Amino acid sequence: MSSHGAAAARVAADAVREALGVHEPACAIILGSGLGSLGDRIENARRVQYADVPGFHATHVLGHKGELIAGTLGGREVLALAGRFHMYEGHSPQVSTFPVRVAHALGAKTLFVSNASGGIRRTFSAGDLMVIEDHLNMMFVNPLTGPLEPGDTRFPDMSAPYSPRLKAILRDAARRLAIPLQAGVYVGLLGPTYETLAEVRMLERLGADATGMSTVPEVIVANAIGMEVVGVSLISNPAAGLTSEKLSHADVMRAAEAAGDNFCALVTEFVRGL
Repeated sequence: MSSHGAAAARVAADAVREALGVHEPACAIILGSGLGSLGDRIENARRVQYADVPGFHATHVLGHKGELIAGTLGGREVLALAGRFHMYEGHSPQVSTFPVRVAHALGAKTLFVSNASGGIRRTFSAGDLMVIEDHLNMMFVNPLTGPLEPGDTRFPDMSAPYSPRLKAILRDAARRLAIPLQAGVYVGLLGPTYETLAEVRMLERLGADATGMSTVPEVIVANAIGMEVVGVSLISNPAAGLTSEKLSHADVMRAAEAAGDNFCALVTEFVRGL
């Protein structure tokens, strides 16, 4: 069997179920850079380190705790994944998307993805929250390449990778909380370098509103296995060349922490509305 395919995901799910007692969570939530504070809002939280889950790895990027958290958020059972396995760290697309398969094997039918991203649209400001309407895959890899995994769709329809139904619930939650919510297209690049000025101009012309180094592979796999997906990007900084400032991961972390309360409130209210 594939070391990070459907069968391996069931093995990992069994280990997580035994460690955390999680069963059919209402939502699986992937927490992006600096957004791990949501894990502290989960009630009756049970935690297991990634390194203790078969097929998972320890995380090494600042802002990614590397733990699975099960508990209650907004009155519903959730599974939060605090940290990612990025391809820029050398992980294969199959490894980077393995947590999605494990969440699905645990019974999660809804996936909430989040990330910190650079704002390409010139009207965006650091700290804005953007619902992901669509994405561009400019990583030039696809995690479904290779033998078809049992339960996967061979040719997934990606005309609406982010669920219109879930986006409506998210917008309703934002309105109730009076949290401004932008909307736009996320572009995934491999990284780990930030974009050049010419690349930002290119991405802008291609229709991208925010740029980052994750999320797209996860959404592809989620669609292939039948999960409903919704996503939010935290705009942590303007993309290269839109200001005179140099980009740094420390700035990304500061912006994520500053917007953390709004992000946590929005996700909690979204889950409550499922």
